[in-house]
Amino acid sequence: MEYVSPEGLRLDGRRPMEMRQIRAEIGAVSKADGSAVFEMGNTKVIAAVYGPREVQNRSQQINDQALVRCEYSMANFSTGDRMRKPKGDRRSTEISLVIRQTMEACILTHLMPRSQIDIFVQVLQADGGTRSACINAATLALADAGIPMRDIVTSCSAGYLNSTPLLGTKCEDLNYVEDSAGGPDVTVGILTKLDKVTLLQMDAKLPMDIFENVMQLAIEGCKAIANYIREVLLENTKELEYRRGI
Repeated sequence: MEYVSPEGLRLDGRRPMEMRQIRAEIGAVSKADGSAVFEMGNTKVIAAVYGPREVQNRSQQINDQALVRCEYSMANFSTGDRMRKPKGDRRSTEISLVIRQTMEACILTHLMPRSQIDIFVQVLQADGGTRSACINAATLALADAGIPMRDIVTSCSAGYLNSTPLLGTKCEDLNYVEDSAGGPDVTVGILTKLDKVTLLQMDAKLPMDIFENVMQLAIEGCKAIANYIREVLLENTKELEYRRGI
């Protein structure tokens, strides 16, 4: 199967270095302290944040920092496969851990000792890049909740699709078909202003020179998403100021 046409276009009409259209909305869950919907192409996720609040299980309380918990799930209608997925399956547990560790790297947990922050993320529609979309949604939800952060953390994936032994195409922001093609892909999460990597996942080996190119492509995607998220937060702040008559 050819993933890039002779004209240099991917299956969804994008160029190899082009991201999918992204869209975000803050305040999607009224009962949460912070929430957001984040879309990357046909992938759509929702995140809700509760806290900081009193630790429910005192045995888990940490005296010098906040306890961060994360729960990831996929709606049964999110993919074409209608099989019911058991809650807490191995993949969900792994992604929950990845999101929690990525968020812990940006939250100033030492400012909120003996408290708890819960992050709930659900995939409403899956078309590749769900891990990255969840991290981006969680970042927006944390900002909406007023949780202090070192910097906003954003995530993007990039891959290397070998359609023939002679042709390798570096692709940014993989959709489901490209992600399932079996080529190596790299998922990156970064603190853009601090220029620090908080997440790096690879599912296959890559030659060093190709890895550096793919990694750079993913970082550029992260920076583009960070700029968009800042615009969304700024627009939301202006709207709140207008409502309050500031």
